[in-house]
Amino acid sequence: MGFCRRTVPVTAFQQNCSLVWDDATMHAAVIDPGGDLPLLLATVEELGLELEQIWLTHAHIDHAGATGTLARTRGLPIVGPHPGDQFWIDALPQQSRMFGFPPAEAFAPTRWLADGDTVSVGGCTLEVRHCPGHTPGHVVFFEPSTRHAFVGDVLFADSVGRTDFPQGDFDTLVRSITTRLWPLGDDVSFTPGHGPESSFGRERRSNPFVGGT
Repeated sequence: MGFCRRTVPVTAFQQNCSLVWDDATMHAAVIDPGGDLPLLLATVEELGLELEQIWLTHAHIDHAGATGTLARTRGLPIVGPHPGDQFWIDALPQQSRMFGFPPAEAFAPTRWLADGDTVSVGGCTLEVRHCPGHTPGHVVFFEPSTRHAFVGDVLFADSVGRTDFPQGDFDTLVRSITTRLWPLGDDVSFTPGHGPESSFGRERRSNPFVGGT
């Protein structure tokens, strides 16, 4: 067994928050706690996990909105994203008002991430890929033993992340996908920030935005 995961859709945006853990220790991290903390914490309890860390792919409200509250109330370190998303973290209160989310508590990451870094939970280590384009500081987490990636809003089944936000750029996003994700292998499955899971091979072949690249 070893590395385990469960997706918990949260917020009105149905953002795919993920709980990841090492089944030998039951030590866990949560990826992108955008909201609905009672649901998330009930799932942690149901699974018998010891929640130790918060990992962020990027700092949009539906992915990071509950981060500050969770970190404060549980004493958890915040890992990620890349420093390019500092301005999005600073804008979380404004984002929460704009999209009708509960007020987002301010926070500062305990550790910023860069391309080539690793993060660990229990005995499981995931690789970090910096994949800007949707946001400048977006990162992806790749777990090599199960060949699975958590890609946030970089890539979706049959689509890619929006690039019409401040400091978004479509060409940069495509370059991130083709140079940082495709080389990991067609067999890699992934959990996107929204919607169903897919694989890099399927998207490389048939995604209308990056298929054939």
